[in-house]
This record gives sequence, C-alpha cells and structure tokens, in this order.
Amino acid sequence: QVMLVESGGGSAQAGGSLTLSCTAYTRSLICMAWFRQAPGKEREGVATFISDGMPSYADSVKGRFTVSQDNDKKTLVLQMNNLKPEDTAMYYCRAREIEPPYNCHEGLNRDFGYGGQGTQVTVSS
Repeated sequence: QVMLVESGGGSAQAGGSLTLSCTAYTRSLICMAWFRQAPGKEREGVATFISDGMPSYADSVKGRFTVSQDNDKKTLVLQMNNLKPEDTAMYYCRAREIEPPYNCHEGLNRDFGYGGQGTQVTVSS
C-alpha cells in the first residue's frame, strides 16, 4: 500500500516559479512520478526518475522543470520555473511498487497504480 500526500501548487504569473512536493508513506520500494491533466486534455507524464540520480522529463517541460528526490526515494519535489500558461493543470503525484534493486527504467511510459489527491497549478499570462 502507498499513500501519497502532495503539497505546493497554486497560482503564478507566466515566467514565475512554483514548487510541488509529494511524500509517500509506504514500506515498499517505489517509483514516483509527477503527472498532470488539463481540462479537456489527456493525462501527461511530467517528470520521474528512471534510476538513481537520473531524471526523465516530458519534452514540454525540459529545461524549465527540475525533479529531485530524497535518499529514501519517498519524497519527490518538482521545481517549476519559467512557467507558461500551458502548464496550467491539476498535478498528480503517482507511484508504483517495485522489487529491489531500485530501477524505474520504464519512466513515464508505465502505469502507476497509486495516486495523490492532486494539486492545482494555474499560470496566468
């Protein structure tokens, strides 16, 4: 079982910054990721780690967003800089359980079975 608690988000002007944080409460080894979904659009994978210290990003956020995780790999932080109106969406932290050793090489192209409640990010022009 995995419980995810998200924080952060809110509103920003275009060009501004916001930070999202997600903490996982679980005894399992997990892969964590940030996804987002805008009204009328499909859910999009935003950022994750595919292995220890190796992040992976959607093309739409490369160079603007930075994902980081703690040593326990139970907290995932998304630093969002140079925000654009098209970044407006509900952002969800998601996780999936894995067997050791830590390896999330499938990246964002994988179902994540657990999700948080979501946090809204709104960027105005």
